[in-house]
Amino acid sequence: MIYVVEMTVGQWGVRVPARQGEAMRQALIKEGALDATLRVLRDDEELILPVNAEREGAGRYEFEAHPGRDPLPRHELVGGIAIMQYDDHAGAEQILASRPSLHTVVYAKGEVSGEYRTREFAILAGKPTTRTEVTEHGHHFIVDLAGAYFSARLSTERQRIHKQVQDHEMILDMFAGVGPFAISLAPRAALVVASDLNPRAIELMLENLERNRAKNVLPVLADARRLGAVLPWRFDRIVMNLPLSGTEFLEEAFPLCKAGGTIHFYSLVSAKGEHTDLIGALGGTVILEREVRSYSPGQWHAVYDIVVN
Repeated sequence: MIYVVEMTVGQWGVRVPARQGEAMRQALIKEGALDATLRVLRDDEELILPVNAEREGAGRYEFEAHPGRDPLPRHELVGGIAIMQYDDHAGAEQILASRPSLHTVVYAKGEVSGEYRTREFAILAGKPTTRTEVTEHGHHFIVDLAGAYFSARLSTERQRIHKQVQDHEMILDMFAGVGPFAISLAPRAALVVASDLNPRAIELMLENLERNRAKNVLPVLADARRLGAVLPWRFDRIVMNLPLSGTEFLEEAFPLCKAGGTIHFYSLVSAKGEHTDLIGALGGTVILEREVRSYSPGQWHAVYDIVVN
């Protein structure tokens, strides 16, 4: 049972076996993700560690606040930048003062939109920049939040797919952004073609390829609809991380994938199996459908692992 007291705070929390609790706590501190204003919960043989933003595997819990510590406003961390959902200058200063690893706090003024998948931000505190460095499983990514799409919440997905990659695979990342999927998968691949329509994304990707010494990633500035006409290869694995409009490109992806190959297709859905019929009609079999994270009430970010027939 989880016991709480009268003065509690609703916050995101991550479950971990008690014997792994200290190692996870230190990792979250290093990442800047632990909400140190709240007490850790214990549930039988598990601990629930409070984190300051939604992440994969996290749930909502009621935590007891540490005496004398004001809970921080809700925010998401991307490298040294905290992203707030509200225009709250006082809260931004509070967040900045509480975390030495941060250099900037911003307010997300809208959702990801447009053909380049960008988002508008307002600087609330700290350095006037949307550029930062993200460290993820030994890789280092330069990110410009206002210039190119990047989701730190897909870190676990990148590792999940990395474990599936067989040696010397040919891989296509159709919407590569600054290159996190491509660079994460490159160590086991023969070649990763990393395509994006956004010139700023390709510019940052080139910087990240050099920083991570990824020599078998080929950046391509192109509309995904034209890849079949310009690429001479068929691929063992395709990553399609365009959740807002990826269904528009599924028909283009299938001819690019070898029979027996895998497509990892990400989409916003409001029902389980929402795209199963479409995938079947195109010649694919869904071997896994899973929720990556919640997005809005009644809608979530899902991934379909598809085998091409």
